[in-house]
Amino acid sequence: MPLNTYNMNNAVSAAAAVVGMNGGYVDTSDLLGVAGSSPVAAGMSTGIMHNMGENATAGPMATPKVELYEVHHQIMHSLNEFSRCTDSLKVLVQSYRYMINAPNSPEAETLFKRLIEEKSSLVARLRRSFLYYDSLQDMVIAELKNWRRQQALAGNGAHFSENMLDDIQRCFELLESFVIHLLSAVKETIFVRLMNDDPDLNCLLEQVQVAQKNLVCSAFIVDKQPPQVMKTNTRFAASVRWLLGSQLGIQMNPPTVECIIMSELQAQRFVTRGTHMDVTHSSLAGQSSGEIQNCSSTMEYQENNHVFSASFRNMQLKKIKRAEKKGTESVMDEKFALFFYATTTVNDYQIRVWTLSLPVVVIVHGNQEPQSWATITWDNAFADIVRDPFVVTDRVTWRQLSVALNTKFGSCTQRALTSENLEFLFEKLHRDNIVGERNNEHISWNQFCKEPLPDRTFTFWEWFFAIMKLTKDHLLSMWKAGRITGFINKAKAHDDLLRAVTGIGTFLLRFSDSELGGVTIAYVNECGSVTMLSPWTARDFQILNLADRIRDLEMLRCLHPTDINVQPLDRDLAFGDFYTQRTEPTPRVDGYVPSTIRVQVRTTGDTGSISGTPHHPMQSPPQDSMSMGNYSPPSGIMFYNPSSVATTSYNRDDSDSDDSSVARELENYVNNTAPDDPILGQISHTILNVCANGHEAQWMMPTKSAYAVPSPYNQTVQY
Repeated sequence: MPLNTYNMNNAVSAAAAVVGMNGGYVDTSDLLGVAGSSPVAAGMSTGIMHNMGENATAGPMATPKVELYEVHHQIMHSLNEFSRCTDSLKVLVQSYRYMINAPNSPEAETLFKRLIEEKSSLVARLRRSFLYYDSLQDMVIAELKNWRRQQALAGNGAHFSENMLDDIQRCFELLESFVIHLLSAVKETIFVRLMNDDPDLNCLLEQVQVAQKNLVCSAFIVDKQPPQVMKTNTRFAASVRWLLGSQLGIQMNPPTVECIIMSELQAQRFVTRGTHMDVTHSSLAGQSSGEIQNCSSTMEYQENNHVFSASFRNMQLKKIKRAEKKGTESVMDEKFALFFYATTTVNDYQIRVWTLSLPVVVIVHGNQEPQSWATITWDNAFADIVRDPFVVTDRVTWRQLSVALNTKFGSCTQRALTSENLEFLFEKLHRDNIVGERNNEHISWNQFCKEPLPDRTFTFWEWFFAIMKLTKDHLLSMWKAGRITGFINKAKAHDDLLRAVTGIGTFLLRFSDSELGGVTIAYVNECGSVTMLSPWTARDFQILNLADRIRDLEMLRCLHPTDINVQPLDRDLAFGDFYTQRTEPTPRVDGYVPSTIRVQVRTTGDTGSISGTPHHPMQSPPQDSMSMGNYSPPSGIMFYNPSSVATTSYNRDDSDSDDSSVARELENYVNNTAPDDPILGQISHTILNVCANGHEAQWMMPTKSAYAVPSPYNQTVQY
């Protein structure tokens, strides 16, 4: 059985040791020399098969999986049964000593022949017991490999139970007890020297010793992984655990664990070199691909939970050595791994253990993060349980990729993607109009994160990652509540809105196709057609959140459901819980007038009319704010309203302007102003000029600090 964690058998092949030469199963009752006992049922011999999605493949003789508690039970049962074998061994040893002490007795020759037969039978039983032990060890190690696989999937957000490691440790400890008893029995059997040394028995002793070393080395793992996208000069943590430390008494003289960083090529060379036994401190000189601070830690034993581990709480990667790039390779494609190793003494021999972390990508700047996560996400999702570091396929089925994308997005945003969302993602990725079964269609690594999308300057992953980050940072609560349709193309959004029974004012929110990390609103306008607003990004939501922007747009009335089983919702009912409380601005003691922010969208096809703009009654300005001496008539008449929070323009050519309202405001002002007020004279003068010259008259209500920032698609954001 291989010694390093990357070359062990997987869950299916782990049981090869218990499969007979003729394809049948070994009679496990014969393994221990006990008639009628069957510690391992035939259905358990294929090892432990966890549901690994597309990564789990069963052989032609695959049978139902074995739960860990069943393996634990079988190991305990085997230990109890092995005691019968040790009882026979004690009788053999006693008879042998009697023969040695009474060599000239009449029955010596008869006793000698009987001892030879008993020893031969006992050796055969020990060999079968070892085969049985070896199969159990393979099964437990396969379970540990499955745990490590689940740990990698957890890097993409999959559910992961770390507590299962405690159950695996108990199995390791029972196996260690088993192999210790087995080793002792073989040594005692060798002690019974009835003839020349038995080379087969010596070979068995060596096999048992190697198996014990393999068990001890395999129990050394990374239980807390370092960050898989690692930035230089940034602190990070990790920890390693030895599942057999207390069983072997190593905690009495705990070793120090060292850590270096290895490139993919270095890790491959090191793993293929052979075994854990080849690891020496001198052989690691010059193997590191970088400089790590605080890279050593002494193992500690926790009595309360029997955990023997070493924690690295304050590590920092200062430097990194990169390999020469070829073709389109980039630093974000290059994988490294942290290499942990320690040396200690077990019984009468020295043992050196090591383990590798999951792959990491090293970056030096935040803008390298998206592509780095593409490398890690793909590796975590599609790496085989058994592989050379860090080989991974460059082509997967849509079924596999859809699970990975759904897991990643769902864990990040706390709501899974719908089947319609995934259908849209497939169309974005494959770019061909495929009809029928799509699950088995293949998606390549290049399609995933290397080739730009059609008519775009960014890749699928860059687009997907930007949306995921936007949703997590700014839209999380609304996405979780199902208020955002999200992944839907323009054509389908257009058709869905036009078919909506709620009519004008129906709207939905979709992620932008054209802008990274953008979300847009599509709605049915007053003409019965669909309008799509210019996308908003994270920068916009840092100024005003999405719910408050929706509240400002009065033409939005009813939210189109994100699911066919959900009823349409009134806008305020759908987003009311996400509105921020607004209060009327109050004057400041420092003389400044406070301002608020509103969103305005010009009506489609009309550059003058503004929807979603709050209207405020006009008031007369303070009498001391103007005088005939310094007042110069503008092109229109401006009335200053200190309490207003927006700028509203009225134009006689606007299709939705309210001339009667303006007239009433003007009449109200005239009726409440003294006849000799100089402003009245200016009003009359301006009206006469406008009538004479055919100019437009404008009445505006500005604030001191109000200004407009134009945006595409006839959209204006008011500050």
